[in-house]
Formats: sequence, C-alpha cells, structure tokens
Amino acid sequence: MNKFFRNIFILITSFILLSAISIISVLWTYSNDLPDYKFLKSYKPPVSSKVYSGNGDLVADFSQEKRVFVPFNSIPKNVINAFLSAEDKNFFKHPGVDAKGVIRAVINNISNILSSKRLEGASTITQQVAKNFLLTNEVSLNRKIKEAILAFRIERALSKERILELYLNQIYLGSGAYGVAAASLEYFDKSIKDLNYSEAALLAALPKAPSRYNPYRDPDIAKFRRNLVLKNLLDNNYLTSEWYEKLTKEEIILKKNKKIYLEDAQYFIEDVRKSVIETLSYDKVYKQGFNINTPIDLNLQTIATKSLRDGLIAYDK
Repeated sequence: MNKFFRNIFILITSFILLSAISIISVLWTYSNDLPDYKFLKSYKPPVSSKVYSGNGDLVADFSQEKRVFVPFNSIPKNVINAFLSAEDKNFFKHPGVDAKGVIRAVINNISNILSSKRLEGASTITQQVAKNFLLTNEVSLNRKIKEAILAFRIERALSKERILELYLNQIYLGSGAYGVAAASLEYFDKSIKDLNYSEAALLAALPKAPSRYNPYRDPDIAKFRRNLVLKNLLDNNYLTSEWYEKLTKEEIILKKNKKIYLEDAQYFIEDVRKSVIETLSYDKVYKQGFNINTPIDLNLQTIATKSLRDGLIAYDK
C-alpha cells in the first residue's frame, strides 16, 4: 500500500513539474516577442481641436477620434466605481491578471458551450489596456497569452491610477466617442464631474458592445445593461438597496452634445482648417486639442449666404 501511495505521489509530482516546465517554456517563448510598453508612461492620446464662433458657440471640431482627455484626479469616483464594477471589480487587488476571474470564466464557459450561449471573457482592465494599445483584436490563444504577459509587465511599470487613466481616456464608447469625457458630452451634454450614478452606469455598460448597447439605437437594451451595472454597484457596496431600486426605475434621458454646424459656414470653417494646419501642422491640429476662436457671426453668415443665393437666382433669370 505504501508503494502504491509512493507511486501516486511520484506521478502527481512529475505532472506538476512537467506542467510548470511547460508553462515556463511558453512564457519564455512569448516574452521574447512582445511590443514595447514603456511609452505608456508618457503617452498622451490624440484629442480634437474645437472651433468656436464669436458668440462662443461650438461650430466644428477637427479630430481623428472624438476625445477629451481627463487626468485621473479629475475623474469622479462614481464614474470610476461604475467602470470597476462593470469591467474589473478586483482591479486594485490583482497583479494584472485576475486568477479568480479566469477560473470563474472557465467554469461558466463550460456551461455556456453546452447551452450554446455566448462565451464569457475574463480580461482585466490592465489586459484591455495591453490589447487596445499594443495588440490587435485577434481572437486567439496566442493573443491572450501575450495580453497576460504584457498585463503583468504594465502593472510593474505603471501605477494603478495611471492604468485607469489610460483606459478611461482610450476606451471606445460608441457614437464616435472615445473616452469617458467625450462620451459624457455625446450622450448627456455635460462634464463627467456632473454625471450621476445612473449616467455613469450607462457609460460603463458600453465597452462590452458599444453598438449593441448604444442608447440612441436601442434605449430598452441600454437600460437593461445599465441596470446590470447598477446591480454590480449594489453588490460591491457602492449603492444602498433603496438607492439601487430608485436608479433602476429611472428612464434614460439623453441630450446630445450641442454643436452648431451650419452649411452656410462650411467654406469659412474649411478656410480656418487650412489656415491652422498651415500654421501649426496637421498632427497638432488633429491630435493636440486646440480651442480655435473665430469672429464668425452665424446669424450674419446665414443672412449673407441667403442674399448671395437670392442674387445668383435673380441673375440667372
């Protein structure tokens, strides 16, 4: 009997050693072929330049991606809590990869496969930063391994606050909005410092599927997803039961960012665009977020355009 248990012990020990060697071998292989992540320490995302009329009305913006950069210390707690509850509740505890989350996803996915349901992911916010900045959207085991290794490295190089700052300013949230500040303007026409928990939860609901959960496209499914995030906030003790019940009953009230873009001013705006690009360069105008004040009076511009159009029509007669 002792010999039997000794053989079992040897088999188990051998299996563990072989598994460890295999894992180390895989990690070593992938570690030698990864993109450089160190630029993330000083990375500044491209932000749009905005054009204002003489009355202070926003008339246009020049951008490759609609984004307003917000430093971490200016992002309110309710927004941070909503995204952590929706995407990575253990963010401040794990070293880049959430082992508990991975095990939970594996167990749940066995059931999902059997019932033909959508597979559940287990990417932490740090892994999403690695994917969004350094990798592709390829769905493969290779990418997941690289993503995990990069997440560990990023966690050692950057603070948790910096990682969150990168994530919350880079993430795509639908309707052309990148980052929480641009999304707050796009959906509610307000600064993120003025968002309530219901609005913050809606934004936090969008990263999983920005098009599907877009409240302009389908308010009902957006509300359903928002309420799931509110439930996570309740479970994580950010909301009381009474507050949660109240918020889940609220309808989604949208107010699109006000931008006065008149056809009558398009030639003027194009002249402004060419002029500032010639003065500053294309990259600066489209990536560094200038506020461009112009003397244009939109009312007078409309009157002038109408007069010109009427004059041309009369001349043709």
